[in-house]
Amino acid sequence: MVTTASEVRPPKSANSNANHTAVTGMRWWREVGWRHIVGIVMIIVCVLPLLYVLSASLNPGGTLTGSNQLFREISFDNYSNLAERGFWTWARNSLIVCTVTAVGTVLMGAAAAYAFSRFRFKGRRGSLTGLLLAQMFPQTLAFVAIFLLLLSLGEVFPSLGLNSLLGLICVYLGGALGVNTFLMYGFFNTVPRELDEAAKIDGATHAQIFWTIILRLVTPILAVVGLLSFVSAFGDFLVAKVVLQRPEQYTVAVGLYSWASDERTAPWGLFAAGAVVAAIPVILLFMFLQRYIVGGLTSGSVKG
Repeated sequence: MVTTASEVRPPKSANSNANHTAVTGMRWWREVGWRHIVGIVMIIVCVLPLLYVLSASLNPGGTLTGSNQLFREISFDNYSNLAERGFWTWARNSLIVCTVTAVGTVLMGAAAAYAFSRFRFKGRRGSLTGLLLAQMFPQTLAFVAIFLLLLSLGEVFPSLGLNSLLGLICVYLGGALGVNTFLMYGFFNTVPRELDEAAKIDGATHAQIFWTIILRLVTPILAVVGLLSFVSAFGDFLVAKVVLQRPEQYTVAVGLYSWASDERTAPWGLFAAGAVVAAIPVILLFMFLQRYIVGGLTSGSVKG
């Protein structure tokens, strides 16, 4: 009778199984487990401030210190009082300014990116470099120039001067190029030029190619630039504060600052309620554009 190696091999002991399980567990914590801990900590860090603001907005006492115990009192008085303090007028102004700015930024950036991507002209590289260098200077350097420029324009065209939403939109659109153009320029280069040539053979003009072909293929970057432009304009305070000086022309950021400027008498409950309501348009816009961003990036990754 022949004895095989498997028959003479001694069985594994309970200690060896325990050691193997311990090694496997330590390896899992070293490679994967610590990531779960970091993720849980970051979720707590991000969620607690949001819960604190929401709790303060529901606190009828109107103080932040009274909200240390989350959701101790729940009342919607702060939300109902927003209309009495002019909040919805500020929200309307913000939506008008941000929507026009986002649309104008997308159109201007797309037109500039298409020109840089498809045309070859003298000064092309210098213009791209100039747009990049212009973005290196902080916006605070232009405050005095913006104020004096709008003050002078207001004497000739009052609708473009200080305390004008149109003037604020023009200021925002004045800085629409630059980084946005570079983002779109890189994405436009991923669209094959053969599509342009085929359309030209069929008799299409550059305008028809731009509006009917190119813009459909670069929808992801249009959504990204539009979202970033909207959020940037919606949360901007410094430029809006310089341009807008009357309460009825305030945007949400400037209006909320006017409530919290004096910490001794600031209506913190009302301020928190306004902050919660102001976050809703940004969240809805992101949720609406998310499918275009994700779907467009995955389909755009296989472009030739």
